[in-house]
Amino acid sequence: MTTGELSRPAEGQGLPESLRETLAGHYYTDPAIFRAEQDAIFHKGWFCSVLSADLERPGQYETVQIGRESVIVTRGRDGRVNALLNVCRHRGARICTEERGEVRRSFQCPYHAWTYGLDGKLVAAPNLTSMPDIDKVEYGLHTVHVREWLGYVWLCLAETPPSFEETVIGDVTTRLGSPEKIVGYGVENLKLGRRISYDVKANWKQIVENFMECYHCATIHPELTEVLPEFADGLAAQYFVGHGAEFGEDVQGFTVDGSAGLERLPGVSQDQDRRYYAITVRPQVFINLVPDHVVFHRMFPLTPERTQVICDWLYLPDVVDSGADITRSVELFHRVNLQDFEACERCQVAMDSWSYAKGGVLVPSEHHIGEFHDWVRERLRHS
Repeated sequence: MTTGELSRPAEGQGLPESLRETLAGHYYTDPAIFRAEQDAIFHKGWFCSVLSADLERPGQYETVQIGRESVIVTRGRDGRVNALLNVCRHRGARICTEERGEVRRSFQCPYHAWTYGLDGKLVAAPNLTSMPDIDKVEYGLHTVHVREWLGYVWLCLAETPPSFEETVIGDVTTRLGSPEKIVGYGVENLKLGRRISYDVKANWKQIVENFMECYHCATIHPELTEVLPEFADGLAAQYFVGHGAEFGEDVQGFTVDGSAGLERLPGVSQDQDRRYYAITVRPQVFINLVPDHVVFHRMFPLTPERTQVICDWLYLPDVVDSGADITRSVELFHRVNLQDFEACERCQVAMDSWSYAKGGVLVPSEHHIGEFHDWVRERLRHS
């Protein structure tokens, strides 16, 4: 990839003042740019990996793909979460090939039986006694930085991770106006009610851009604009710091038909009631806050033109344990997801057209997406 491919044209060059440039089409298809993003964005920043509650017992694990790296995320016998590169230190074999599973005390490479504890330390290997000079810590699995927040495990592959407070929590603060505004939702205490995984044939940036704007809402989201009428005007909640889109006058809950939802989360303040807040945590998390539940998206970019999106619907534990009907609240955002991902795929197939070689334009209600483009460009420029 040449320097010119990552350079940015002069701001607003040749455009009316009401329009701004987008990224050029090759940013969404070029394998060299995707690899640069893996190095400069996914390998260097914080990445949301798994729901902490999915690792309930010691030895439970999930494998997570972050850029080009496979990571084993597991709970140790001391109750702490550990993250280990899924690469045997002997000959580089993949240790865990399943997406999730459970081991008793250790991970064993199926090639030569090198065995590692849940903390990654080398504990056994054939003929290890004949190699007394081997440091079992030095030749253990490489570890990854771990931080638990909002009930999820966040990882950073970088040797020195960026400040979690300034990046992850900083994105929430920038959107809501204060880091305290999310506290009342008690996300870390909620329980998984439903999970749906989507295989989206689109670049990860297409999905971020779509989530950040609502210029498309009146066109493709009839159910959502019935619940949130202001979205029909084309301005997303994320366009304004601290703003939550208000439910329609006759809407009782954040459900597919506007009918009553479930018990309100006890920490939600009066001014947050009957409002929807959307938050983008760069590079791959969307958080959706409503009075009775939280919808949490994790994106896993797999190729330049394919992204896995895992969407969790989180409710009060009593709601899930009682078997309450959550179908109508799940169905609303499930439809929104399908509508959004179809739109992203419709854009993706045109990214290599000569018509989009220099990109497109952002209208005024989308100008905040330009800041996301600047964020991507800046990281690639310094990669």
